Amino acid sequence: MSNKKEIEKMKDNLKKLESEIQEKNDEIQEKEDEIIKKDQEIEKYKEQLLRLHADFDNFKKRTEKELTDHIRYANEKLIIKIIDSYEDLERALKSGESDDLQEGVEMIYQNLKKVLEKEGLEELPAKGEKFDPYIHEALMTEAHDDFENGEIIEELCKGYKLNSKVIIYSKVKVCKKNDA
Repeated sequence: MSNKKEIEKMKDNLKKLESEIQEKNDEIQEKEDEIIKKDQEIEKYKEQLLRLHADFDNFKKRTEKELTDHIRYANEKLIIKIIDSYEDLERALKSGESDDLQEGVEMIYQNLKKVLEKEGLEELPAKGEKFDPYIHEALMTEAHDDFENGEIIEELCKGYKLNSKVIIYSKVKVCKKNDA
């Protein structure tokens, strides 16, 4: 009988082991399913990342092209406004008569001045003004009785500002009295 008991005991152990093996197999299958699911998620994220990267590259290229085009054609509107004056100047030069030429050039000067002023260009005041290093460039100095020390005697070259930014400094001669 002891053999029979042992066989029964072995059968029970075998069943337990088979049950444990089945549980472990089920756990393994669960983990494999989880791994497959995670791998699929990883692939999905990789594809999204690649698409985002491609979209960003396209955006960057498009933005660079737009910026380049914007810089290239930034003066288009100003040039269109100046073309009429340019053509007027050409016609004035072809006329050859001095009265017509003088009148034509004066008209062109006035048209160009209006266009530039509308675009925000202003002449900087100089002669008789107090020297300001932020808008004037002193090229010469001279002691002069009719002007105070630091006052601008003569404007050698006009200066301009575009809106509030100085784009060309006035080149001037400034009164500098020698203190003896």
